[in-house]
Amino acid sequence: MTALASGGDRAADLDAARLLLSRLGLTPADLLDTTPARPPAPTFAAYVPVVSAAVSKGTRGTYEPYWNYAVQAWADRPLDTITPSEIKQLGEHIRSHVIHRRNARGGTGAVENFVGALRCLYRHAEDDKLLDPAANPAARVAKPRRQESLRYALPPDRLAEINHTAATTGNDPELDALIIRLHTETACRRQGALGLRPQDLDREQCLVQLREKGSTTRWQPVSPTLMGHLLHHAESRHAVEPHRQLLRYHSGQPITTRRYDHLWHRIGLHLPWARTQGISTHWLRHTTLTWVERHYGPAIARGYAGHLSHTSNNTPTIALYTKATLQEIAAALATLTGEPHPLAPRSNR
Repeated sequence: MTALASGGDRAADLDAARLLLSRLGLTPADLLDTTPARPPAPTFAAYVPVVSAAVSKGTRGTYEPYWNYAVQAWADRPLDTITPSEIKQLGEHIRSHVIHRRNARGGTGAVENFVGALRCLYRHAEDDKLLDPAANPAARVAKPRRQESLRYALPPDRLAEINHTAATTGNDPELDALIIRLHTETACRRQGALGLRPQDLDREQCLVQLREKGSTTRWQPVSPTLMGHLLHHAESRHAVEPHRQLLRYHSGQPITTRRYDHLWHRIGLHLPWARTQGISTHWLRHTTLTWVERHYGPAIARGYAGHLSHTSNNTPTIALYTKATLQEIAAALATLTGEPHPLAPRSNR
């Protein structure tokens, strides 16, 4: 049995250990820290392009302007050197320099998107093991409270004025009338219309496949009349490749969001009330979904809108069990347009 070390021997051992640690440039605390060393945090200029390439096109389009703000302000600073106060300061700078439109709401939306953009950036840094979650400054900055939307459902006479103006003015009224009808029937967002391809048209069942917010994909009923116009548009505008964009100019060039900007600017010139209220494509979505909710209830309105059926703090659990069917959505569309639809129950045809 080994004899216990005497007090003198123990003191000598400790002195020897301290001498060895000193020569190695270590302290006793270093021996207790078993956490693997993280690589140095990247700078904003280096890391923003990495995240930009990793997210979806829709997310990139929303957040890229705000990532650019961060790069302009903190290009050479590592991610882990930014404080929550600095994020708030830059957010207020963005608020004060936001472009003031007629439907502007004091820059609240811009600040909300800025905080969301930084949270996205820092979440990727956490996932890449470049940042300790406890050191994430964006997680400690609250988003501004979202204000209630100023949009509302347009009355039938105002909607008729918009349709008439789109179809009788401008350099391509056929295209503009098609855009307005597509959004009115489907309540789709601009992203869904711009992403529409010839292969997304099911002519037999009068369905279009929409790819929208959050990388969601769904089949949406359209009237036989609208399907006919979409097919004619694809043929006459040389949208012959099934996987290419459907909506095009006479030249065959695909349209972009600029077509929407020009369309609503022109409508505003002819309809002063539309310019004053800042009417846009999203108002058409509000109009259609309000009509569907009033006549067919919340479940079918959610399905018509393409909202996900998962629950949140504001969504009752019953929403999981009351998902609208494609046939019910087609029935609502048939009533809305006054046209029979192949998928609608016979009583609605």
